[in-house]
Amino acid sequence: MQVGNVTTPFGRRPVSLAQIKGQMRTAEIRPGKTADKWKVFRDACEARAVLGIQDRALAVLDALLTFYPDNELCEERGLVVFPSNDQLSVRAHGIAGTTLRRHLAALVDAGLIQRKDSANGKRYARKDETGGIEEAFGFSLAPLLARAEELAHAAQQVAAERKRFRITKEALSICRRDIRKLISAAMEEGAAGDWGHIEEIFLGLTGRIPRTPTIADIQPILEEMEMLREEIINRLEIQENSESMGSNAVQNERHIQNSNTESSSELEPSSRKEQGANLNQTSRPTSEPIKAFPLGMVLKACPEINDYGPGGAVGSWRDLMSAAVVVRSTLGVSPSAYQDAGEVMGQANAAVAVACILERAGHIKNPGGYLRDLTRKAARGEFSLGPMLMALMRTHESAGRKAG
Repeated sequence: MQVGNVTTPFGRRPVSLAQIKGQMRTAEIRPGKTADKWKVFRDACEARAVLGIQDRALAVLDALLTFYPDNELCEERGLVVFPSNDQLSVRAHGIAGTTLRRHLAALVDAGLIQRKDSANGKRYARKDETGGIEEAFGFSLAPLLARAEELAHAAQQVAAERKRFRITKEALSICRRDIRKLISAAMEEGAAGDWGHIEEIFLGLTGRIPRTPTIADIQPILEEMEMLREEIINRLEIQENSESMGSNAVQNERHIQNSNTESSSELEPSSRKEQGANLNQTSRPTSEPIKAFPLGMVLKACPEINDYGPGGAVGSWRDLMSAAVVVRSTLGVSPSAYQDAGEVMGQANAAVAVACILERAGHIKNPGGYLRDLTRKAARGEFSLGPMLMALMRTHESAGRKAG
């Protein structure tokens, strides 16, 4: 095989590395291999974005395949088609000559066809005494046969990714609709809470959706939308099941966002006896326990907790709870405060709360009092981890955009 330039009547046409690799690939076609030309064509159409070709180039490939007499591509029956540009233009729906040549070159560069030039650059077939084709010059379809399995696999991957994108996009649309209905119903019925602020959060999320989104764009937005929906439902359920909720349902979100301004209730009680009395009055939650969030979301909102995990990383809930014990001591949170949080919230959620406090340690004057305050709210059914995690995620995302 000669590497370099191919001489034609129109000058010396450079041979690209991709074309050389294509020639090597077609030289390895196993004897007797066949492939349905229209199935291979459909796979190429499905994988066109991966191949980097346009629809018009595929229309030219479709036209070329019509000049191959059999449905099965087979090396023994020859794989070269030799239509003139005029014939090819007619079957490609009247495509102009210059456009035709450009798309033929694109098909060659994509490794879907190969040129087989004659000495004078014309496309024709030399026949033997019986009328059979002895040798043909034009375009070889051998790459399609050689890459049949590769194209089928690429088409399956593209189809799977498109299905995943469609499912994610549908889930995002449903979640948006649910949140819009919930906020509207809460406002119309006069439910307690800062629903205007929640609506601002919702509009901020929808505003981040690009005009032509990809799966990478909408997946993180969907996760935050689902957290917001869960938080709204929790708040409405708490108000329905507890008359004591009043206007406190959204105070926790304000609390994490404005934690540098702390109330006197966040201070540590002066004695264990006083603390026990307070917890005895409110140790029984008035609603369902705090719902857990995925570990990945927790670590995205609270990345600093990783430094305290075994080996400097948190890879499981067990690691997170071990790291929280270390952080508790580092922040000066008393063992009793952490124990009470675990009894009321659950051990995993108490660890998440400590991770959130660590993230905001520079703004919280008294971490122990802060945790006790959250524990009391959790005991009354007035606390959820959702707003804390979402506020921290938004803070990190905003900082990332400024840094970029």
